Amino acid sequence: MANARALDKRRKSIRNIRKITRTMELIATARYKKAMDRAAAATAYTEQITKIVSRLADAGLDVQHPLLEQREKINTTRVLVLASNRGLCGGYNASILRTALPRIKSLRESIPNVIIDASGKRGVNGLKFRGIDTEQQFLQFEDQPAYDDVEKIAEGYLAEYITGKIDRLDVVYTKFISTSKQEAVIETLLPLGSLADESDSESAGSDDTNAEYEFLPSAESILEEVVPTSFKVKLFKCFLDAAVSEQVARMIAMKGATESAGDMIKQLSMTYNRARQSQITGEIMEIIGGVEALEG
Repeated sequence: MANARALDKRRKSIRNIRKITRTMELIATARYKKAMDRAAAATAYTEQITKIVSRLADAGLDVQHPLLEQREKINTTRVLVLASNRGLCGGYNASILRTALPRIKSLRESIPNVIIDASGKRGVNGLKFRGIDTEQQFLQFEDQPAYDDVEKIAEGYLAEYITGKIDRLDVVYTKFISTSKQEAVIETLLPLGSLADESDSESAGSDDTNAEYEFLPSAESILEEVVPTSFKVKLFKCFLDAAVSEQVARMIAMKGATESAGDMIKQLSMTYNRARQSQITGEIMEIIGGVEALEG
């Protein structure tokens, strides 16, 4: 039978751990709600940008933009992996790496130059452990990515794409679908594709696809603003989805840890009570034996 004092000490330690995991669960829940609100607002903005692109496409204009052009030959591609700075979020980072590694391997087999960028210390270290070096590391993002920070990254990618330094950009991140479902996905953000592709989902449910629009100062000038902004918003949405998914994963992981700690405490309490009863019984038997020896 285990020592009662050792069991009690272990039980107290697990109780302290449960307090920590419970606190972390509550913090993750609060951060998730804030991140979710920002992601919802960004989704609404993205939908409005899509509507503008849809109207440009429906106007029947022969418009061109460098970001919409498909490259005949891809010589250089970038892959941006969005992971977390901190751990204790279940299989969040492992899922990202499992998704990214096969794509990186596939690209390296078909494209001469593949450049890897990573956001989050866990992503950088995870790729390095697997022998993949990263050119750019973005370690400033937590649960509330700032648009200004993402915009700087986006402008760098835009400049490289327009000047021909890169021919493609893939982003690996965890897409937030619902509280109970988050999925690690890969999206090609550059090139953006055609205006018709951008507007397919919007025009399918629109009642005014045949309406005429007047663009001031011109559709072309609007396009010059809308297309780069569309890319920036999409990249920002990837960062927001990743932040929301991370907090959900941490919230679930800490909830599971708290429940497991509670189960361990119950089991240890039962074992402690049995050990304590056995110890008390042994002490009583020793006292009775001592009394009998004195009387004899």
